[in-house]
Amino acid sequence: MAHATSAPPTSSAGNPFGYFDLDAAGKAKGLFQLVREDGTPVDEAALAGLDRALARKLFEGMLRIRVTDARMMALQRQGRIGFYGEAMGQEAAVVGSAAATLPEDWIVPALREAGVGLYRGMTLDSYIAQIFGNSADPTKGRQMPCHPCDREHNYVVMSSCVSTQIPHAVGIALAMKIQGHGGRACFGYMGDGGTSEGDFHVALNFAGVTRAPCVLICQNNQWAISTPGSVQTASETIAQKGLAYGIESLRADGNDALAVYHAVAHAAEKARRGDGPTFIELLTYRVSAHSSSDDPSRYRDEKVTEVWRGRRDPIQRLEALLRARGWLDAGEREAMAERLETDVRDAIARQEAVAPPDLATLVDDVYEQPTWLLREQLAAVAQGPRVKSPHKH
Repeated sequence: MAHATSAPPTSSAGNPFGYFDLDAAGKAKGLFQLVREDGTPVDEAALAGLDRALARKLFEGMLRIRVTDARMMALQRQGRIGFYGEAMGQEAAVVGSAAATLPEDWIVPALREAGVGLYRGMTLDSYIAQIFGNSADPTKGRQMPCHPCDREHNYVVMSSCVSTQIPHAVGIALAMKIQGHGGRACFGYMGDGGTSEGDFHVALNFAGVTRAPCVLICQNNQWAISTPGSVQTASETIAQKGLAYGIESLRADGNDALAVYHAVAHAAEKARRGDGPTFIELLTYRVSAHSSSDDPSRYRDEKVTEVWRGRRDPIQRLEALLRARGWLDAGEREAMAERLETDVRDAIARQEAVAPPDLATLVDDVYEQPTWLLREQLAAVAQGPRVKSPHKH
C-alpha cells in the first residue's frame, strides 16, 4: 500500500513540474518531488528560478519549529506545562504550505500547524501564553495547550475533535465567495486519521459542489495515534479520495519543503482566481510521539522511524540543497538555532511570570452581558477554596 511506513518517497515524473499536467488519477496517485532525500534536485532546470530569500526563510521557519518543539517538550517533562504535541519530522509540510499563503488568507489548523501561525506572524509570546493558559492567553486559559489562535493573522483555533474543522474551513471559503472577496483562499488542515471521519466527506462534497476557494491539506504522517495507514484505509492513496467529489487532488513529498510550497501555491492560486478547491496529501512521517502522553515504541517498529529521523529528515534535506548552492555557510545552522533557542527561552521566561487569568473571565464571552445566574455562580466560585498556581507570579 502507498501508506506503508517502509515505502520511500519516489518522484512520479521525470520533469517535476510536468506533474501538474498529469491526468486526475496520475496526480492523485503519483508523488510530486523536487528535491531528493540527499538534497540533490530531481531536475536542476526545475529549480533554476529558486529564490534564495524564500529558500532561506523556509529553512529558518522549519528550524524554528524544531527548536521550539524541543524546548516545549522539555517543559512538559519538567511539569511546567501539562501537554504538548510536536511536529518533529513534519516541518517541511508545515512551513512549505505556510509559505504559499497570503496575509489575507485564512488558516484552519489541526494539531501540528502552529508553525503555520508562527510563519505568518503569530508571536512566540502569544503561542507560549496559550500553552501556559495565563492572562496573556487570547483564549483566557480555557483551552488545553497547543490550541493557539491569532485573530490578527486569520489563524483560527484548532478543534480537538478530529475533522470537525474541515467543514469550518470550507464554510469560511464559501463565505469569502459569497461576499465577493476574490483573491483570497482558506487553508484547512487535517491528519490521515481525519480522512476516516464523516466530517471529511461532508466537507469535500460541500467544497466540490460549491467550488469554494479552499485548499484542504492532509498531513499524512502515516499514524493516527496508534493506527497505521495500512488499516486506516483501503484506498491506494489518501489524495485519490478527493476525486470522488470532483476535486483536483494532488500528492506531494511532505518532507520536501520546495515540493510542498509549489504544490500548495498551485492550489492556492487556483482558489484565488475562482477555479475551485484542491485536496492535497503531503506524505510525511510522525517521527515523534503523537503527543507528550504517548509512547510509540509500544505499537510501531522504531527502526522505520529512525530511517525517517535520519536520511529522510526534512531539515537536513533543505540544508544540503542550500549548502550546495552556497546559500548557507558552515556553522550558520548552529548559530541560527542558538538565536532561535534564545528567542524561545526569553518568551518562556516572560510568559511563565504572567499571572493566571482573572477569575471573572470565567463568565466572559458567553453572553454579551453575564446573566444573573452566571454572576451568582461566579460569586459562589470566588468564595470557594483556591489552588495555588504552580508558577511564580
